[in-house]
Amino acid sequence: MTRVLVVDDEPQLLRALEINLRAHGYQCVTAVDGETALDAASEHHPDIIVLDLGLPDIDGVEVIRRIRGWSQVHIIVLSARHGSQDKVDALDAGADDYVTKPFGLDELLARLRAAARRAAIDVDAPVIVTPDFTLDAGARRVVRDGRDIRLTPTEWKIVDRLIAHPGQLVSQQQLLLDVWGPAYAKDVQYLRVYMAQLRKKLETDPGAPRYFLTESGMGYRFEP
Repeated sequence: MTRVLVVDDEPQLLRALEINLRAHGYQCVTAVDGETALDAASEHHPDIIVLDLGLPDIDGVEVIRRIRGWSQVHIIVLSARHGSQDKVDALDAGADDYVTKPFGLDELLARLRAAARRAAIDVDAPVIVTPDFTLDAGARRVVRDGRDIRLTPTEWKIVDRLIAHPGQLVSQQQLLLDVWGPAYAKDVQYLRVYMAQLRKKLETDPGAPRYFLTESGMGYRFEP
């Protein structure tokens, strides 16, 4: 049974989510603030965390950062913050998905099912060695010219999708769905920005990439 940690400081919403998730077959743990959420995540090891950003003690983005220091649990933000910068900050901190309030229960359940499917996929994380860098997907480490290169959680998600299909085209829409979720299926500018960042970090000549290639108007391809 999938265990979900729900973090929100609205008691009525928290109780409603707890009842509905249990009715749909999920184990449910709840927390009303950031410190309690961090303790619950450490104690219960949930498969998915549903997290509000506007918590009374610690901002939800900071909660995400702290969790990402030791866990890759799937995090779905559930927030009344609609601004694009709020979404970018949460996703860059390591959130996997972002749902804005008010929301429909059916949509949240669909996101939970998708998260559970991804969490259940057991894929051997590869180690890729190229003339220019070494990438260890399992250890979340990249070494280039003898020094570690830090990738953000979002950059790692893009890399994971591309290296899982070496030499094959991964469409823009598929990357957007996998990395940011259905709400971002048409936001190709997100991809362009993050691919540019990846190339600056990993390519010898970002303007003429060797490894992370663009298929114009279609998608991206990783050439090992």
